Parts: sequence; C-alpha cells; structure tokens
Amino acid sequence: MTGSEWALYEYQPSFILGFHGCDEETGEAILRQTGLHLNQSEKEHDWLGHGIYFWEGNPRRAFEWAEQRKADGKIKKSFVLGAILDLRHCLDLFDSNSLAQLTQAHASLKALMASSGEEMPRNVGATPDKAGRKLDCAVVNALHGLRSKSGLPEYDSIRGPFLEGSPVYEGAGFRAQNHIQICVRTTACIKGYFRPILNKL
Repeated sequence: MTGSEWALYEYQPSFILGFHGCDEETGEAILRQTGLHLNQSEKEHDWLGHGIYFWEGNPRRAFEWAEQRKADGKIKKSFVLGAILDLRHCLDLFDSNSLAQLTQAHASLKALMASSGEEMPRNVGATPDKAGRKLDCAVVNALHGLRSKSGLPEYDSIRGPFLEGSPVYEGAGFRAQNHIQICVRTTACIKGYFRPILNKL
C-alpha cells in the first residue's frame, strides 16, 4: 500500500464531541474512575472496523441505540456518555483519498481470500446502511494491516457517514437516522468523558 501525496491532511485540526450509548452502570463507572476507558468492540460486523464507537455530535442517536439494546435485554438502563475526542490521524471516509485506500484494501483482501479458497465476507441488510457490515469491517481491518506492513503510520480513528432509517418526508433524500460515526482505535484520542446536559424545553 502506497502513501498519499495528501497525507498531511489526514490529521484532524480540532476537537469534536462524541456520544456513546451504554448501560448506566458502565457510564457511571467511566465517569468515576480516572483512566478507565470503554472497551473496544471487535465484532465481525463493526461498520468501521474494530475500536470504540461514538456518534459524532448526536446524543439522541446514542440514546436511541442504548434504548434498543435495553429492549433486546442487553443492558439494564439506558445511558449516554459524552467524550471529547481528538481524532488525530484520521481515516476520514468523507475524503476521496481515504476511499481510494479502501478500494485498494478490498482488492488485496479479495486476492488473499481467493488464494486461500475462502469466501469473501458480505454486507447484509435491506436498508442503505446495510447494518450487517462484515465485508466493510474486514476491508477496514485489512487496510490497517496493509499500512502496518508498508511501514505507514497507523490511523488513530476512522470517521464515516451512514444513511440510515426511513425518508424524513415523501421523496426526501434525507433519512431519519442519518449520522456520522467515529471509531477510536487509539485511546489517546479520548481527552475526557463527561455527562451530557439534557435541556428540557
């Protein structure tokens, strides 16, 4: 995998706010204990590969996600944990160079799977976001591996847009659950956690 002539601009210049939906017990423990971090997700369908996931600037979606987890019996009480994030060296999937790297990583993974006789993982789902993203997860993780083998600096975070939910009105190009997701691979990106303020108007 080759480097990019635009690599200088892969470093994000400012802080952002991320929000993580979780169980209240987990969130309160993080807020109480200095140096404690959320666990990295390493599921085979993680949209942006393995890491700690946040909704960028979107506490409502974080809460909705936690509520769904509660309904599924996976957590007891919904909670939103805020985080101050410095994305540092970021694989930004709004950027054409980052997307070109994904294309290259996909080709490399496809060749590797073919040579080993294994079947390529697939994304599944009836909506545009294809919520079961086994293929995308494998490609992003392969990209990190290729960069490591090439001696290129690792990415600290990944930032990606997702089209999710139903159209907000008939004929709309906007969907009710569109969001930007952040995957943090290096905990040094997390400058601090906070309890979000809920404004009830």
